[in-house]
Order: sequence, then C-alpha cells, then structure tokens
Amino acid sequence: MKRLNGKVAWVTGGASGIGLATALLFAQEGAQVVVTDIDQKAGSAARGRFAESGLDADFQIQDVTDEGAWNDLGDYILRKYGKLDVLVNNAGIALMGSVEEANLDQWRRTMAVNLDGVFLGTQTAIRLMRTAGGSIVNVSSVEGIIGEPMVAAYNASKGGVRIFTKSAALHCADKGYPIRINSIHPGFVGTPMVAGALATLDKDVAAAFGASVLSRIPLGRFATPEEIARPILFLASDESTYMLGAELVVDGGMTAR
Repeated sequence: MKRLNGKVAWVTGGASGIGLATALLFAQEGAQVVVTDIDQKAGSAARGRFAESGLDADFQIQDVTDEGAWNDLGDYILRKYGKLDVLVNNAGIALMGSVEEANLDQWRRTMAVNLDGVFLGTQTAIRLMRTAGGSIVNVSSVEGIIGEPMVAAYNASKGGVRIFTKSAALHCADKGYPIRINSIHPGFVGTPMVAGALATLDKDVAAAFGASVLSRIPLGRFATPEEIARPILFLASDESTYMLGAELVVDGGMTAR
C-alpha cells in the first residue's frame, strides 16, 4: 500500500527544489497534493513535471506572508477535499549577509517568509486538523542549529522555526489534538534557492564559500532535493506516529563533528 493513500497534503514553496521533490513523491505515494508557490512561472514548469510523471496536483498561487491567503486556501481545501492531513511548511528564502552587512529590510523579509510563514501555516493547519488529526512538517535547516557568519538573518529565521515547532507541538499535545508537528533540518542542497543565494556573491567569494561548506560535509557533496523529500515523507506518513516536536537532521554528517 502506498504510504499516503487517501491523504490530502499541502506543500508550500512546491514549484521547485525540495518542495517540488516532496510534492512529486507525495503524489507517487497516493496523496492528493495541493502545491502552492508565489512563482507562477515555476508553477507552470512544475505542472509539466507532474504531467510527464503521469501524476496530478492542484496548483495554487500563494504568498506565505499573507494571512488572508492562508485562510482562503485553508477554506478552499476544506470545500474541495473535505480535510487536510499533511502540511509541509517548505517555502523559504536565503539572503546572504553577515550581521554587519545585512540591512533591516533583508532581515524583515527573511523573517516574514521563513518564520512568519511557518507560524501562519501551522496556525491554519491546526484549525483544519484539530478534530481529525494530521502531520505538520516544518522545513528548518542545519543553519537553524549551527551558525554561519554569512547568513545571519537566515540563521535566525531557521533557528526560530526549530524552537517554534517544539512550542506548537507541545501545545497540540496539551490540548489533546491528534496533530504531530516536527521539523526537518536539511544540510546544503542543490536547489535554485541555494544557487540564487550564491549568485549574489562575487564569483571568487562564492567559490570559496562553496569549498568551505563542502569541506565540512563528511559525505563530501550537497544533497539532492529527493534525499530531503524522503525523510519529509517519513514525517508526513503514519510511520512516524511517535514523533512530536522532534528535529530530524539530514545533513550528510555536517553536525556530527
């Protein structure tokens, strides 16, 4: 039996990278997938990937910083599918900048997408799941556990996702809601987000940064999006029913040193 048979799953930032790999895997595993993204062009390309694979998904445009959009999409999912079983809060951005280099606008934009979006998504999913139950997977990062001087805002936002996940998970348990909330902490992954962040640096600086990161990964390479999607599937599925407020690190050994 497929691992998400009969489940309705919502994946934010699902038009590329980890989100797209996760949405495709969920569909392969039997879920009805609602894929949201702010990038309409990438969404069109993602539809092509689904069609090529003989899979189906419901694509919607979403700005995860917009509270009204969360409410509207939550109501839409209830009307169309009758329930929500899984939410993957994956949408995120990475802006390069140390504590001295980053400006307040960059800081606030990073927090709005990476942390406010996870808060709004978790709040919306709890509203939809508190009776029948479900699984919320918040995509944090290895950078939410260890520091990296060149991404101060990203570090702070992903560290916030890590501890917020524990708070929300404990709240649901205290209330008796049958909802599991866990976070996943990928290491460096070959995605458009990572490539885009590195592209903002001088070529020599980007090369040096990439080499420094690789030297700290025991497996010696970046992950593929699919290597992160599979652990997300585990957290979304009924195979992880005794996990609550946990942080699943998938980083090629980077934090094992």
